[in-house]
Amino acid sequence: MKLYRVLQSQGFGSRKGCIARVRAGAVAVNGVVCDNPEAEVDLAGLELTLDGANWRYREKAYVLMHKPAGHECSHHPSHHPSVFALLPPPLVRRGVQCVGRLDQDTTGLLLFSDDGQFIHRMISPKKGVAKVYRAVCAEAVTDAMLGALRGGVQLNDEPAPIVALACEKLDACTLRLTLAEGKYHQVKRMIAAAGNRVESLHREAIGTYALPADLPPGDWHWLDTDDLERLEQPWPSVKS
Repeated sequence: MKLYRVLQSQGFGSRKGCIARVRAGAVAVNGVVCDNPEAEVDLAGLELTLDGANWRYREKAYVLMHKPAGHECSHHPSHHPSVFALLPPPLVRRGVQCVGRLDQDTTGLLLFSDDGQFIHRMISPKKGVAKVYRAVCAEAVTDAMLGALRGGVQLNDEPAPIVALACEKLDACTLRLTLAEGKYHQVKRMIAAAGNRVESLHREAIGTYALPADLPPGDWHWLDTDDLERLEQPWPSVKS
């Protein structure tokens, strides 16, 4: 692929802008400065350096963020900052989207990608990809509440009860809830239907991939092939 097209594909600007950056000597290919925007480069193992920063070529972007509270999962937020403001501009320019959404006050594991098929697989209930949440409730978690969530609760706009894949009490007011869907305000609505109220909500895991304990809120990192396999691992009781 021509060098300027590689830069475009990675979100480094328009055709004209990428050509100008190369001609200015601002781009190195595998450590060697190249000022020819038409140069053909091998994509396998390609490492770019732009303005002193390293950037590995990736055909598709798969990114994990530890979403902090007070951020909206929207390019056009209404009342709070956007999660996209926490990503480097090239990722935003290449068109990554949130893989499902978290409410502005919900924290935890949030995925981004520009791979439409991957996004569909992750959010489709038919694929059985589990989303694991830790919810702190306003009142004590009772056995009756756990039973309701495991057996299915009726939400106003749903034709049938929604059943948790798993539900366990962690302490007096905290539970861990595992779901296959990602409907609007689903955890909060399910817990309300079971007779309680969510005070704080955190997504701990997707599939068998848990949010890294050492990733601070607001930080992000790339996902590799092993990570993607763990993310797409279906819940045992759900057939895709």
